[in-house]
Amino acid sequence: MPTLKIDGKEITVEPGTLVIEAACRLGVSIPHFCYHRKLSIAGNCRMCLVEVEKMPKPQISCNLPCTEGMVVHTQSENAKKWRKNVLEFILVNHPIDCPVCDQAGECKLHDYYLSESVKGSRFEEEKVHKLKKYELGPEVMLDDERCIMCSRCIRFCNEISKTNELGFIQRGNHVELRPFPGRKLDNAYSVNTVDICPVGALTSRDFRFKQRVWFLQSADSICTGCSTGCNIKLQHNKGIVYRYLPRQNEAVNQVWLCDKGRLSYKEINDENRLLLPEKKSEGTWQIMGPEGTLLELSQVLKEKAADSLLAIASAQSSNENIFAFKKFARALNAKAVLASSRREVKDPDSDDFLIKADKNPNSFGVEKLGFKKKASFSKAKVVLVLGEMNEADQKKLTDLNAELIIVFSSHKNSCSELAHWKIPVTLFAEEEGSFCNFEGRVQKFNAALKAKGQMKPAWVWLKDLAKKVGVEMKFSSAEELLKEGFKLDYKDLGVEGKVV
Repeated sequence: MPTLKIDGKEITVEPGTLVIEAACRLGVSIPHFCYHRKLSIAGNCRMCLVEVEKMPKPQISCNLPCTEGMVVHTQSENAKKWRKNVLEFILVNHPIDCPVCDQAGECKLHDYYLSESVKGSRFEEEKVHKLKKYELGPEVMLDDERCIMCSRCIRFCNEISKTNELGFIQRGNHVELRPFPGRKLDNAYSVNTVDICPVGALTSRDFRFKQRVWFLQSADSICTGCSTGCNIKLQHNKGIVYRYLPRQNEAVNQVWLCDKGRLSYKEINDENRLLLPEKKSEGTWQIMGPEGTLLELSQVLKEKAADSLLAIASAQSSNENIFAFKKFARALNAKAVLASSRREVKDPDSDDFLIKADKNPNSFGVEKLGFKKKASFSKAKVVLVLGEMNEADQKKLTDLNAELIIVFSSHKNSCSELAHWKIPVTLFAEEEGSFCNFEGRVQKFNAALKAKGQMKPAWVWLKDLAKKVGVEMKFSSAEELLKEGFKLDYKDLGVEGKVV
């Protein structure tokens, strides 16, 4: 294993480790554009130049393996001068339109200009002008003038999505990024090219010009688009979610995210969110206060639930809410039937990378906690529903003609319309909890938004209702529920989650 020095710091690394990677481990950040640790080495931007003793020429650290006794300088006068010259060259034809660029606030070109250069342009000729708005695909827009030809997007399509749509055309200053004739950048992972674009050349058609990034707050969360459980950063401002970005988890999604999952945030912003408890009275919905709701429900549950009870939990709900739901149902009726319902879509897509046909984030968890997919809807008088139900299960519930149906729902939808009572509950974006992905990996998500109206986590409603019914439920946090249901604390989950 070679031992080398970088900026005076000694490090021993595995054979084949690149200088830029070794420097990163030492906390030394070497500027770069084309290098990406998940892609092949292109070495075409030249921004990562360093000085190496006994080597007569500048070296690109992204393609330089560490060797025994190597001495690397990233901050020598020569190294700084070389990178400054490269940056000046890259900026020759750049439009410098930072005030209107959607990448402002997270642009590597801007960052490196401030850290490596900060000087006016010496270029006095007319810049080469190109298209400012080219529809590269249904989700991605290209600004040709901002492209620095790093080729990250091309390599992503060749090596990760394996769809091979993109390439460079023309020569010299006139080089342009284009899809091959007759094709578009139209694959299931296309917006990842926006994530890895180091400048503002590629922008998301969904996100562009909707929010300045420095206004966004971010919370670590889990994508609910399918059962893979990709790790995300949920970014929001003033109660509105604007985008998901992939969050690194090498055991699940590495650093990628599919387009459908990325756009599934819109469900959180829906205008049909259920904000207040409602009771159906003579065919119309009557808004209720929380105390009145708890009092009336407790009375009717004490009267009817002991005879027969069906509890249906959605695979969209968290482990914590499902476990509290189970405890509550069994406290009301020890013989309560536990059934589950899953979101279903017509012709669900799937692949051998990240996308699963199961479009529920917690199918594994709801099953593990005892809610059976094929449980029969017995002739129950009382039905409790946690979350949503698919069309087939809604039909079965309608045919059941139960005396009392209570739905704990985040939205006003066809499922909640079947209820006699609908109780507003929070979504994963508004509460703390966990999901089990398809392989049984328990992963935590954090609250990002404040709950609106009378929305509360389902487990809080259930605890309050249990108290009114006269049943003691001893938990005061979501973590206590996970600990009781799965024998895990949140700290046990770590950064990659825990397979159970």
